[in-house]
Amino acid sequence: MKNTYLKIRIIKFLKNSWFLPMGMITLLLSFYSCTTKEPPPTPPNIIFLLTDDQRWDTMGSMGNPDVQTPEMDKLAAEGVLFSHAYVTTPICAVSRASILSGQYARKHGIVDFDTHFSDSTYQNTYPMQLKKAGYRIGFIGKYGIGMEEDFPVDQYDYWGCFPKQGDYWHKDSLGNDVHLTKILGDRALDFIKSSPDNKPFSLSVSFKAPHSQDGDPNQFLFDSTYTKQYSNKIFPMPTTADSSYWHEYPTFFRNNNEARIRWETRFGTAEKYQKSLRGYHTLIYGVDVQIKRIRKLLKETGKDKNTIIMLMGDNGFYLAEHGMAGKWYVHEESIRVPFIIYDPRVPEKQKGLKNDQMVLNIDVAPTILDYAGVTIPETMQGENVRNILYQENTPWRSDFLFEHPFKYETLPRSEGIVTKDWKYVRYLDRQPGYEWMFHTETDPLEKQNLAENEKYADIKGRLKKRFEELAKKYK
Repeated sequence: MKNTYLKIRIIKFLKNSWFLPMGMITLLLSFYSCTTKEPPPTPPNIIFLLTDDQRWDTMGSMGNPDVQTPEMDKLAAEGVLFSHAYVTTPICAVSRASILSGQYARKHGIVDFDTHFSDSTYQNTYPMQLKKAGYRIGFIGKYGIGMEEDFPVDQYDYWGCFPKQGDYWHKDSLGNDVHLTKILGDRALDFIKSSPDNKPFSLSVSFKAPHSQDGDPNQFLFDSTYTKQYSNKIFPMPTTADSSYWHEYPTFFRNNNEARIRWETRFGTAEKYQKSLRGYHTLIYGVDVQIKRIRKLLKETGKDKNTIIMLMGDNGFYLAEHGMAGKWYVHEESIRVPFIIYDPRVPEKQKGLKNDQMVLNIDVAPTILDYAGVTIPETMQGENVRNILYQENTPWRSDFLFEHPFKYETLPRSEGIVTKDWKYVRYLDRQPGYEWMFHTETDPLEKQNLAENEKYADIKGRLKKRFEELAKKYK
């Protein structure tokens, strides 16, 4: 700022210097312009933190008095908290592919646990685009896309991922038990410490927590260091956990449904419910501790002032609502996730904001690239969230395409549309067809399926038409 002001004063002086020949003035102005040119801004470091199965209302900053997330809340208080963030497909592998590529599933083609990106699609993911732009890139934790032999280990400057779902407990070199969340935190610190000051970095940390340990009778294997966090907490049972809501579904939906199978393991009794809720939230607290460690190191190394931090969940998670566990369906508990963007460079008046616009997991990649000053590939279907961070009345989406094309015998496939007031979904593997339609404005708990109610036939027709438009647009 001082250089700019000084430059203006000198230019005015030279132009008013009648005693100097015009050629000399031009030469001096040209010389001054070259020698005082301000350096381009330093690209920011970017850390993207992804939690696994963390739903939107599991942070204190989202108004939940029953949880302990001091660092996530601090991040929200110093950044922008998005109260209505969603995933377009609520299952880990597909959502992660959408986050990396900025694309809907029907575009990137990841609809199972075995498939990896095509070469062309992968080169347009945000980490590869940042690498081309000169960033040092790292990926830590659960990669979650394709088989282990397809993992792009050699494409990263730092790779600290585990195959498949991973295990929570590991042994260190001395034979001591160490929790996976802490191990991933240690790797994040190692990446930051090893990153040179003269090169920007992008670090993606993909925690396993609070995902269950499938196959283990205890399911939510939290770090025993934090046993007391929720040991005496009694969590309220959600309204739609009543068995009557589950039995309203047709037989085909209730038969061999993975969501109900896992419900029995986690929430089948009041005792199981309390144990699962305590474990689930303690796993989230463990992530919160690692966020504190990461931010502490950034400050100690002087990198805090130029490091953007984003936090998101890869999908939501039923905590017994609608008689289900897991995710996979269109209910709010399944598709709505936490999302925070913290940028230390913005003025104080732009911190601590809450944004209620509809943002998606496919928006992450284009937003990261824009922060880095990298051109957003045309292949990305998400939007740049920076356009609505601090500006009011900016045109933005009012609906999005929901799709769950995942191929799994105990998960019926579905697709539809989510608007600010309505949800419409049709199930693909059922003849005759089966549909859900909820008026979320008047029925936020999504208790009443209006799909067969003739009173709402016109609305259903409009929703179906809009779905077809979006499906065609994002094919």
